[in-house]
Amino acid sequence: MTTTESPVRTTASPTSQATKETLEDYTLRFAPRTYRRWSPMVVATTALGGIAYMADFSIGAGIGLAHGTGNALVAIAVAAVVIFVTGFPLAYYGARYNIDLDLITRGSGFGYHGSVLTSVIFASFTFIFFALEGSIMAQGLKLGLGLPLWLGYLVSTLMVIPLVIYGMKALSKLQVWTTPFWLVLMVAPLVYLVANDPGTVDRFLSYAGTDGEGGVNTASVLLGAGVCLSLIAQIGEQIDYLRFMPPRTEANKRAWWTAVVMAGPGWVVLGALKQAIGVFLAVYILAEVGAEAAPEPIQQFRSAFDAMMPSWMVVPLAVVLVVISQIKINVTNAYSGSLAWTNSFTRVTRHYPGRMVFVLVNLGFALVLMEADMFSFLNDILGFYSNCAIAWIVTVATDIGVNKYLLKLSPLQPEFRRGMLHAVNPVGIVAFVAASGLSIAMYFHALGDTLQPYSPVAAVVIAFVLTPLMAIVTRGRYYLRRTADGIDEPLLDAEGNPSGTTYDCHVCHQSYERPDLAACATHDAVVCSLCLSTDKAGAHVLPAQPSAA
Repeated sequence: MTTTESPVRTTASPTSQATKETLEDYTLRFAPRTYRRWSPMVVATTALGGIAYMADFSIGAGIGLAHGTGNALVAIAVAAVVIFVTGFPLAYYGARYNIDLDLITRGSGFGYHGSVLTSVIFASFTFIFFALEGSIMAQGLKLGLGLPLWLGYLVSTLMVIPLVIYGMKALSKLQVWTTPFWLVLMVAPLVYLVANDPGTVDRFLSYAGTDGEGGVNTASVLLGAGVCLSLIAQIGEQIDYLRFMPPRTEANKRAWWTAVVMAGPGWVVLGALKQAIGVFLAVYILAEVGAEAAPEPIQQFRSAFDAMMPSWMVVPLAVVLVVISQIKINVTNAYSGSLAWTNSFTRVTRHYPGRMVFVLVNLGFALVLMEADMFSFLNDILGFYSNCAIAWIVTVATDIGVNKYLLKLSPLQPEFRRGMLHAVNPVGIVAFVAASGLSIAMYFHALGDTLQPYSPVAAVVIAFVLTPLMAIVTRGRYYLRRTADGIDEPLLDAEGNPSGTTYDCHVCHQSYERPDLAACATHDAVVCSLCLSTDKAGAHVLPAQPSAA
């Protein structure tokens, strides 16, 4: 096998379209250090720019209007704690080892093909929230320009296509430059209302909700938390950016950790604040627009801007805020969703059709949801979906935190390459299916009305308990199909970062860094992870080691 210290990819031989496209932003791949030229803070700002979505305002408003302010605030806090705790190990692994959440999931209890299931769940997350944000933008375009909703849905879908084609390089510029303006537009009206009318705070805190009686009760809190927890899969989109973090060194470790915590699990801090603001603004405008329109962010900010500036500025500024927010999040939804769909399709069919195909597929699903008026039954969709998302994220987080670090039954270094992993690992699959299945049954009242609000709790507890239990029962036998990949050099360098040494792939003749390759089964050479994935005959895939079976 040939090795070179040069960080430049070789171009002597022609490459397939699949290879060319995946090298634009390392779709489906380990992200090499030669590509990761951004500072920790630029990566963090880019990642946080993606959470500029307006859905939080709608989610918070919906919970608050139904259950009252007290229940809504407690529900938001409970969900935020769960999201932060489960998101931390995932964000760390993504940033430390430069792989996305699907690649993390493969080696954290699910197996090479087992994580296809969770990739579809994550893809569903992206088009559900794309549809939600697109609906919010269409409401803004209707108010500001008079566009009918159906046309607004189409405009909000089509306008992100040019932006999402170019991957991380374009997205980083978009997010960094628009974030300050977005923050000012979001925070200014809230500060103004509180400063000029302190009574709004009292009305906000005392609001009992249509289904509430003014006090905090467990059922209402858990129902609200279940809706908020539908956002738990957002960590996957954060990791799609965090995988481009530079290597952690002694010189940058403070900035590195700050960026990982802030842009990883820390996204939920801003998310929770937006949900609370959504409750506040919904209560503020309730008498003016009624309960049906109060969860609409365009109405919330129109009323807030109306209190602080000339009337001619109100609607245009509210529309600008909604449009900027929709673009910032929906380029991320379209980008991350296309990665998830492509990843699943490539593993199942061993064919790479191109990421743009699945950008269009994802947008098609989102447009159908918008035209079906998903906004009118938002909480039902999110409450159901959250059970699947919780089961997946808690299973992977538990495998990392407990099975890897405490029980030592799961390999500490993440593995994602075909040939190195078993096709299916019962540890994650059993825990996920049991947790999501039972919690969904509870959500749909199959176990009685009393237990229905506890479905998100069931998803968390079952996944947390079964993941280490299954690892103990199976004694960790189904994590690795092989313990050696045939390359003598270690995967990690002296500082624990993925090695930057490059090797030429025997199949596509491109140069890749050490973690993205394994030895070829039939030649004295190495093969990159994508060429292994698309090897229909399995000619290059290393055989299983008897000791690892």
